Amino acid sequence: MPKVAIVRGTNPQDMTIQALEMTAAHKVLPKEKPVLIKPNYLNAKHPSTGVTTDGRVIEGVVMFLKQHQVKDVIIGEGSGFAETFKAYQVAGVDAVAEKWNVPLIDLNRDDLTEVKPVNPMALKRIKIAKTALESTIISVPKLKPHRLARVTLSLKNMMGAVTPKNFIHHPLSQKIVDLASIIKPSVAVIDGIIAGEGHENSGEPVEMNLVIAGTDPVAVDSVGAAVMGISPEKVDHLRLAEERGLGISDLKRIEVLGEPIAKVEKKFRTSVLSRFLVHLG
Repeated sequence: MPKVAIVRGTNPQDMTIQALEMTAAHKVLPKEKPVLIKPNYLNAKHPSTGVTTDGRVIEGVVMFLKQHQVKDVIIGEGSGFAETFKAYQVAGVDAVAEKWNVPLIDLNRDDLTEVKPVNPMALKRIKIAKTALESTIISVPKLKPHRLARVTLSLKNMMGAVTPKNFIHHPLSQKIVDLASIIKPSVAVIDGIIAGEGHENSGEPVEMNLVIAGTDPVAVDSVGAAVMGISPEKVDHLRLAEERGLGISDLKRIEVLGEPIAKVEKKFRTSVLSRFLVHLG
């Protein structure tokens, strides 16, 4: 039974470390591979808008890794609609990287390797940043819904390692799962400090003061969905990921540590398109 921690508080760095310690995240990090911290910078909006990953959560992940003597740490993202290093600057990640002597890279400019998933549902081949393929990944998305995927959390966050991004769309859910079969995060940390409702880029912040983390990204994303009032059963890529053996999406089979879902859950407003897709089933 996977463990997912929900931590509520006022210090994002400490909350992140606590959530990772509660789920013993260090135990799944192999010593022989670098660790890639993969935030979500769809664009260069400030984290207070509810769109991008809070730099303080990123710093918490770095601090946790340093405490466990993980030496080879990289922060990498490939922004979809902005200059990646501009997004780092706006979120304060450049200062975090400098403070802790961690390299920052733009996955959009990384060397690419074409990969063919085994027994894919929809994704026949894809070009992925070499650093993502060669690293243990900690995915650090924002807590927010999505117009097409219903939620955009740790699994969908892997799109930042792909070039071109639009190659993952249509059918999106199946391709998210195919991509996860290649570069599944070993650890997921959801930034729910200032979450976002509406859709992935609407900029409608919701103060939640939460960090959600664990070593099963499907389980973490399922708990994140439930915290937003979205049933994981209605999120196609989470259901398909469980069917493909990539993790657990059934909340009854997930042990939630820290705050109970019912205590922190808030019904997020979602986009008209997302509600229409839910209605279609």
